[in-house]
Amino acid sequence: MNFELNEEQQAFADSVRRFAESNLKAGALERAHDPHFPRDVAQMMGKQGLMGIAFDPEHGGQGGTLFDSVIAIEQIASVCPRSADVIQAGNFGPIRTFVEYATPEQKERWLPDLLAGNICISLGMSEPDAGSAVTELKTSATEDGDSYLINGSKVFGTHSPDAAIYLVYVRFGPGVNGIGSVIIERDTPGFTIGKPTPFMSGEQWSQLYFENCRIPAKNVLLGPGGFKKQISGFNVERLGNSSRALALGRYAFNLAREHALIRKQFGRPLCEFQGLQWKFADMALKLESAQMLLYRAASVTEGLPSPYQTALAKLACNQAGFDAANEAVQIMGGLGYSQEALAEYCMRRTRGWMIAGGSIEILKNRIAEDVFDRRFDQRSARAS
Repeated sequence: MNFELNEEQQAFADSVRRFAESNLKAGALERAHDPHFPRDVAQMMGKQGLMGIAFDPEHGGQGGTLFDSVIAIEQIASVCPRSADVIQAGNFGPIRTFVEYATPEQKERWLPDLLAGNICISLGMSEPDAGSAVTELKTSATEDGDSYLINGSKVFGTHSPDAAIYLVYVRFGPGVNGIGSVIIERDTPGFTIGKPTPFMSGEQWSQLYFENCRIPAKNVLLGPGGFKKQISGFNVERLGNSSRALALGRYAFNLAREHALIRKQFGRPLCEFQGLQWKFADMALKLESAQMLLYRAASVTEGLPSPYQTALAKLACNQAGFDAANEAVQIMGGLGYSQEALAEYCMRRTRGWMIAGGSIEILKNRIAEDVFDRRFDQRSARAS
């Protein structure tokens, strides 16, 4: 099996890299420490055709592949780690679910601005009492004439302080089959966005509150029974998470490599000390191995990526990315720990992706299900 990019893929990678070098290299450090969604970058990427890379042209996309989207994240992150989040927002996550299941009217209303980078979409999925156990969600959608009343709360949504629209998981009725989703606009009466709270990464989230928030029925994305469709598309989101984790690990690795070549201690460059050589060898092994698993998971010609291969890729990329960034901070010492370099930023960001989009423990559970060819219920036994 050939793990190298083909001629067309390499040409695309080169063009994205040139765009990043010309437009994103300057200001990369400042951008990393700005908690707000970089809308100016999103608008540039929209004009460059980097939003909706794998979406059908009829939906305003570029007609590319998931693999192309992964390549774009890698190339953007190699120059400006923070800007890789824009590729994620414009190709993976809630926008992917929206494009897959939105009505023609919904697409006409919101998709052009999303793909132009004028607005962003946030996912309302996790709740105070429903994180990994997402099917325990309580936010409700109650039919009321030609509209629905939404009541409940959401937490930890990416871009939640800055989004214009929110794809919100709701409960139309009891059980898994009662779960679906709706689109809620930022200024809808009854919808309150809480005070922004920073993650360890510096990125911010806001708690979302819905108190008899009335939305028209035409804002329903997937009605009752839509949960399995929504969650099946989550494997695509995990590829974006994996790509960024790996790409930021590589960015930190390269920072540390340059530092080890130049920095001298005891009259010798750091790269001549065997202890540090072994660190770089371990990092290279983890990064290269994770890359192969990511490329395998992303190499789908039709349909959605394999849940098993995606879980393996995310687990490997999360761990390799964080380990590389963490070691980079250690190798670079005070400079690595300082916000004057991006090694510490990469460490903080990669640590968060070990939780977001399916924690590494949940991924291991998912992998085990394929190993044993059976479903394991993680809920405690309930009295009959």
